[in-house]
Amino acid sequence: MTDPIDFYFWPTPNGWKIAIALEEMQLPYRVHPVNIGAGEQFAPDFLEISPNNKMPAIVDPEGPDGAPISVFESGAILLYLARKTGKFYGKTERDRVEVDQWLMWQMGGLGPMAGQAHHFLKYAPEMDPPHDLPYAKDRYRAETARLYGVLDRRLADRDYVAGDYSIADMAIWPWASLWRGQEQKIEDFPNMQAWLARVKAREAVQKGRGLLQEKRSDLKADKEAQKVLFKR
Repeated sequence: MTDPIDFYFWPTPNGWKIAIALEEMQLPYRVHPVNIGAGEQFAPDFLEISPNNKMPAIVDPEGPDGAPISVFESGAILLYLARKTGKFYGKTERDRVEVDQWLMWQMGGLGPMAGQAHHFLKYAPEMDPPHDLPYAKDRYRAETARLYGVLDRRLADRDYVAGDYSIADMAIWPWASLWRGQEQKIEDFPNMQAWLARVKAREAVQKGRGLLQEKRSDLKADKEAQKVLFKR
């Protein structure tokens, strides 16, 4: 491959997934920052690529049959890149089913629940006016803990969630690495704790996690970004 993938990115857990995958797969890419706190995800040009006004997204100039293709939704991007490269997606159909299950578990479970935990525990109480909702805080804190229990039991007898290191790990790790903001007790999940360290030790993970890290702002204090992200 010679032409870089155009990568529309902001340093969030969903963005980190793709940054990590591009680094792991050693694919050349060109970063296009999408400042979601400033509303850049609503720009018409970006909506042509990502109609759900969400980041990340990619445009691969060397897509199927050599024709360019745009892909939005982080899980779909991971699957696309894994198929494109033949990497981190198992060697057999049975392997791929394992990866698919845990990728969907992250997309439909951990990501949404941990995201809601972040919102109600960290951000909603700091909004203007404040929204300090004990029921919502308890609900999403508890559901995130339940999901981490599932992950911890899965990792009791293996190093990675779906056999070999895969796009499933790349999808789960960015959200799980933020357990403090979700008010979780990491000592309750020793297998997950060891897995977090194991994945973090990978050079590609460190590079992907560090991409545009200087742009990551404190949403608790950024009232204008809150209006963009939470009131549309």
